[in-house]
Amino acid sequence: MKGQRVIVWFRQDLRLHDNEALQHAIKSGEEVYPVFVFDERTFGAKTSYGFSKTGKFRTQFIIESVQDLRASLRKLGSDLIVRVGKPEEEIFKIAQDLKSSWVFCNRERTQEEVDVQDALEKNLWSVGQEIIYSRGKMLYYTQDLPFPVTHCPDTFSTFRKEVERIVPVRDPLPGPREHFNPRTKEIPAGEVPNIEDFGLEAFGVDERAQFVWKGGETEGLKRLKYYLWETDHAKEYFETRNGMLGSDYSTKFSAWLAQGCLSPKMIHYELKRYESERGSNKSTYWVIFELLWRDFFRLMGKKHGNRIFLRGGTKREIINELSDEHRLLNLWVEGRTGVPLIDANMRELAATGFMSNRGRQNVASFLVKDLKVNWQMGAEYFESVLVDYDPCSNWGNWNYVAGVGSDPRENRYFNILTQARKYDPEGAYVRHWIPELSELPKEKIHQPDQLSDQEQSDCHIRIGVNYPKAMISTTRWK
Repeated sequence: MKGQRVIVWFRQDLRLHDNEALQHAIKSGEEVYPVFVFDERTFGAKTSYGFSKTGKFRTQFIIESVQDLRASLRKLGSDLIVRVGKPEEEIFKIAQDLKSSWVFCNRERTQEEVDVQDALEKNLWSVGQEIIYSRGKMLYYTQDLPFPVTHCPDTFSTFRKEVERIVPVRDPLPGPREHFNPRTKEIPAGEVPNIEDFGLEAFGVDERAQFVWKGGETEGLKRLKYYLWETDHAKEYFETRNGMLGSDYSTKFSAWLAQGCLSPKMIHYELKRYESERGSNKSTYWVIFELLWRDFFRLMGKKHGNRIFLRGGTKREIINELSDEHRLLNLWVEGRTGVPLIDANMRELAATGFMSNRGRQNVASFLVKDLKVNWQMGAEYFESVLVDYDPCSNWGNWNYVAGVGSDPRENRYFNILTQARKYDPEGAYVRHWIPELSELPKEKIHQPDQLSDQEQSDCHIRIGVNYPKAMISTTRWK
């Protein structure tokens, strides 16, 4: 039996393709009212360490994604109702006004999101309505896995071996092709806010940026088509994935995945179609491998709950030698550590909201293992600044690097100098983001703290004046 009016609550699933909640809503209601709420506790708010909870890069990306979703819905004769406030209050008001039958949404699993959906559910019950949950974040459906979530292996390699060869990935659901039924109740659509509405400054693209992010399903699908079908970059991903400079060394799908503009099942489907038409290799598999990592971290979030955010991580092992030292944290944040690989990556992050995976591992290891700063501070900064922030992936990776999460290797540690020489052998990345070091030869580019006075003079650099003294001597890494 169909209800007359139903609401579909868009969350981190800002797309029409492969959207199970949207499909359920269309099948269950005569009239569908799509809604998105900018949660005032997420936008314009602060983290526990004082960072903007949703910084300017991700805020702008989400605004663009909401605008794109609205445009797509309008082409189908519908619209996106947009509100700013608390979802459990704003959607409840709309549900009361519509006298709707149900609210459909994709379920979230981390605490803040769970609290919101629980509060909305409680409010809806008071007027005889309810939430119908769907799944929308993962490559695999949890019901297809060979184990319950509570028994998910705590190491990625074991998880992968138990899953990838025996569990099929379902095909993505098609997006709606026909116009939505006309509405008999008018609800004000509301304005999509701009970034200044959340107390953030409008910004332009940094001239040093190697990739320009633009939110929305349209752009996400365009990037997928470009990376696979237009350039064949999927065939070289394994060889290029550890790059740091350029636009195509990695897929760059992450921000669209994080906001649900791209479905992981759609990426998998297109990759398998690509392999059947143009051939498969280690690189095409490795893109799927990365999607498996994303599922694994989400399952760790489901299994361990809030432990991924706590100091002891999923292992419940607090590292007592780590301190909440803001002075050291700020030097790291500002890219003033005196260690070029670290500074270049942190400057890129501050300027663009993005950093390569290789860079993230190195800067995280440096903060925790070398500066002995509490890993939670670094994780919160990433939460604030990253355009592609995803709770489970971000906090799971920080657990992993800090040594309080799922990792079969004890005391994982990155030798920063070895990493710099291996992944930036000519110093091109460092020179790009630290122009004051541009005249250093490649033999010296990663160790400016070891320059003699004469070498500094020859290279027009003065350590401690126009480039910081090293917080950690680069002789530490041999």
